[in-house]
Amino acid sequence: MSNERPWLAHYPAGVPAQIDINAYASVAAVLDEAFERFSGRPAFSNFGTALTYAEIDAASRQFAGYLTGVLKLAKGDRVAIMMPNVLQYPIALFGALRAGLVVVNTNPMYTARELKHQLEDSGAKAIVVLDNFAATLQEVVAETKVKHIVTTGIGDLLGFPKSLVYNFVVKHVQKMVPAYSLPQAVRFRDALSQGASHALPSVELTHDDIAFLQYTGGTTGVAKGAMLTHGNMIANMLQASAWIGASAKPGEEVIITALPLYHIFSLTANGLVFMRLGGLNWLITNPRDMPKFVKELKQSGFTAMTGVNTLFNGLLNTPGFAEVDFSKVHLTLGGGMAVQRAVAERWKKVTGVTLAEAYGLTETSPAVCINPLDIPDYNSSIGLPIPSTDVAIWSEEGQPLPIGEVGELMVRGPQVMKGYWQRPDETAKVLEPSGWLHTGDIARMDERGYVYIVDRKKDMILVSGFNVYPNEVEDIIMQHPGVAEVAAVGVQDEHSGEVVKLFVVRKDPSLTVEQIKEFARENLTGYKRPKVIEFRDSLPKTNVGKILRRELRDEKKASA
Repeated sequence: MSNERPWLAHYPAGVPAQIDINAYASVAAVLDEAFERFSGRPAFSNFGTALTYAEIDAASRQFAGYLTGVLKLAKGDRVAIMMPNVLQYPIALFGALRAGLVVVNTNPMYTARELKHQLEDSGAKAIVVLDNFAATLQEVVAETKVKHIVTTGIGDLLGFPKSLVYNFVVKHVQKMVPAYSLPQAVRFRDALSQGASHALPSVELTHDDIAFLQYTGGTTGVAKGAMLTHGNMIANMLQASAWIGASAKPGEEVIITALPLYHIFSLTANGLVFMRLGGLNWLITNPRDMPKFVKELKQSGFTAMTGVNTLFNGLLNTPGFAEVDFSKVHLTLGGGMAVQRAVAERWKKVTGVTLAEAYGLTETSPAVCINPLDIPDYNSSIGLPIPSTDVAIWSEEGQPLPIGEVGELMVRGPQVMKGYWQRPDETAKVLEPSGWLHTGDIARMDERGYVYIVDRKKDMILVSGFNVYPNEVEDIIMQHPGVAEVAAVGVQDEHSGEVVKLFVVRKDPSLTVEQIKEFARENLTGYKRPKVIEFRDSLPKTNVGKILRRELRDEKKASA
């Protein structure tokens, strides 16, 4: 099937079948071009302070000077960054990449155990951490290879006197900075001053050099570092850029960056694709504060936004969102988890813009498939394979299946990772010698090349021998007007092996179990209907808002 590539006939006008991966030698070369071309334009904005491309260029040079000139880190050494979306993030990120170092993106919400594993596993020698999370680092740093610590406050780059006000409020009023003691740490601003006297090192980087260790698979046991090379990142940036092509205007875009830049979706789509376009990344530090988020949207004049289903759903349910000015918006892209029909249709109604679903994995830098941006309505597909990408559906026996059949989604292309860091055994499980990557997702492809995710292999529920896909059940139940959020998991049952259990967050407080069951009877065949329904005030989610079915499943096992 990979040879037929039926999707090419359905590409939007102007999208090429292939990209030229040799357009750039490294991610650093992409940055250099953007800094030169758009020097006077604003690049990143946060809490009302914007830094231009020239300012980010200068500060990231200083930071690179600090890492190599002062700390004496060498090409290939690992630097961890543990920050949400603040102005220090892109400076630390670009400084490390320009110095030829490997960035280890670290979730600030990690527990001490998770942080220790990632620092130990990656062998990071340095870490940049926001004060709010430094207490977690203090607990474990002695047991890792980390020699150098740079700390920073949320307001450090907001300019005087705003920086003092923000740091004071966060620490003393909101009490968001637990006390910590890291006497060896250097402040971020001091690191920049010290680095200013050291020139940007000249480092020879190729497509094979690792740019990121992006940790993933914590849901399947121990998190593994996907080795994403400069070549992988350039490929995916060019693939996504080709896809959005004509609809994005260089030097004029404002993209809302609410997903954290340490997440691969935001990192590539917002941080790289829109940097190369000379766009302004409008950083949202805490998207969970929805009323404040809506206020930011009103001030931003945004043209594009990426997010996950729960984020779009949350905005739609926040007072004031409907009054935002959507007149300039031409692109909203949903990824990271399935976009639900009910959310997509409501989004279109309120904003006038189609919520286009995309699909990717940490292991693919991340984009694999994207819907054409001009589709009139939600189509329940993850779209078409992007340029230079092959997709196939394989049987359990590893054979390509005909169009329309359901099997495992396989991907091959220049964005596929080099492998898992120091885990040849784990790499061999997912990466075939022929270059095909096992995604672990169950999917089908139609005759036009559109791909439909049926579900995650490991989330599938087996009811009396029938496969039930939680996505489908959740999608239907979400269409009930009284439901705000829903998760479907399998629970053990002596008669049918497993049955469907629903966890529901109500939008309408008077919603009953019987009303949901009645709705399910009208819309789902017998074995797919939920047998157990539990109401919750909230559902467990990852840092980017993906609902954790696994945690709900584990809870049931623990209580069984």
